[in-house]
Amino acid sequence: MSAALEDTIVAIGSGANGALRGVVRISGPAAYDCVKSWIALQDPPEHFGRTSALSAATAGVADRQLPCDLYYWPDQRSYTRQPSIEIHTIGSRPLLEEMVAAACRHGARMAEPGEFTLRAFLAGRLDLTQAEAVLGVIDAEGDARLKQSLAQLAGGLSSPLAEARRQLLELLAHLEAGLDFVEEDIEFITSAELCAQLNDARDCVEHALSQLTGRDAGDELIKVVFCGAPNVGKSSLFNAVIGEEAAIVADLAGTTRDTLQKTIVIGGQTIALIDTAGQEEVDAGPQQSAQRLGSEQVSRADLRIVCWDAGREATFAEQKLWDDAPADRRLLVYTKCDLATPGDQSAIATSAAVGQGILELRDAIAERIAQLPETEDATAVRCRASLEQAAESLMSALSAAESGLGEELVAVEIRMALAELGRVVGAIATDDILDVIFSRFCIGK
Repeated sequence: MSAALEDTIVAIGSGANGALRGVVRISGPAAYDCVKSWIALQDPPEHFGRTSALSAATAGVADRQLPCDLYYWPDQRSYTRQPSIEIHTIGSRPLLEEMVAAACRHGARMAEPGEFTLRAFLAGRLDLTQAEAVLGVIDAEGDARLKQSLAQLAGGLSSPLAEARRQLLELLAHLEAGLDFVEEDIEFITSAELCAQLNDARDCVEHALSQLTGRDAGDELIKVVFCGAPNVGKSSLFNAVIGEEAAIVADLAGTTRDTLQKTIVIGGQTIALIDTAGQEEVDAGPQQSAQRLGSEQVSRADLRIVCWDAGREATFAEQKLWDDAPADRRLLVYTKCDLATPGDQSAIATSAAVGQGILELRDAIAERIAQLPETEDATAVRCRASLEQAAESLMSALSAAESGLGEELVAVEIRMALAELGRVVGAIATDDILDVIFSRFCIGK
């Protein structure tokens, strides 16, 4: 992910589906310049403020100016610690997209996934575990995971570790001062104080490690996503699997313009079944947004149901949807098999019109999700190895101090523990780690 912090970025910050209210977020040095020509607003306030305004950016999809509330942070007190604007208005996706397009025409660019939170992290607003907690709050599927993520966002994991790291840095400073003045009769820290502080730091790290180990990932629903070309029959098949008319079905290609999620039980496992817009190239407009949202869902699917029309050969794009998924996380399904015979007999032949293959598909989904490995909390995956290494180094330092093996060896082990703790809280963060973490975010967060 690029970190062009001087760019002004814009994205829709509210949910994908229509709602009473929607939010457009803008952050960067030129935030106000990106809206002043199409938002009827006097000079920007010198301090944070909220004001009512009218937007002229929606002329292409509305016959009048759109009333909105504008929140303006002109200084470093915003989420990203940059000049920022939030526009709150009617939650119609086409209207919000017109506002984003207007901001882009006046100097902003579309934000990358997670870029707002990345800027907050780089500016020191959040540490790395708190940044991951933002994603945890967004993706939480149950009360337990939500409470866990909110506690992490409030510093429940990182604050004790940051304090332990600060104390270890002071301890290391005392040890190195003693090493610098080894020929002088000066005791910067007693052996008892050294052992006590090392023991406290080790206890803190081991407590954090036990928190990670005890986390329950059971509230995270498995995501099963239907994907394929427009008008291939995904929505009809989706409705047949869940047993109700949830998705709109029509003969026109592109009828599904948003993702639709239903929670159902298959094979005794509660899952999130998701219908997406047909994958195709779209230049602009609401359908482009639907494509982006659908692509995000497909890329994050635990199981991908790839739908091909039995009446024709698969296109290159359809083949790519299949090829890009790991073998244990995909199922190939032919649709409309009441009208044609599928070419691949190993795939599941279905017809939503006559009910063909629906039970077989449900059984195949149940079998495949039963074989999926248990998922772990993202922060737990990243942090566990570092915390284990830090605890081991602190144990070695304590053992060396108690055995009188020399302060040089104790200092070496403390430095190793500090490096690992720095990786956990983000004091030491490589570009690779940041890319892995923030690329999981949706756009606008």
